[in-house]
Amino acid sequence: MAATAYVEKTALLDTATKDIFDWSDDATPLRDAMWDKVMDSNNHNTDATSEQAAKWEDMNDCDLKAAAEKLLK
Repeated sequence: MAATAYVEKTALLDTATKDIFDWSDDATPLRDAMWDKVMDSNNHNTDATSEQAAKWEDMNDCDLKAAAEKLLK
């Protein structure tokens, strides 16, 4: 059951960006789109990006969507 809860908790991160935001036509999963954007903004520092990405998994869908929109739009 714990695995199911984890899948549900990260479902939004695994959803195509275009299926979340009407302003996007990107089929990239949200997690990857956010990762790429953060990597580009921090000179490809994997450790710093991993630290930031870990926070996304603890966010509820509403907060994650707001953070993603701020980052990607």
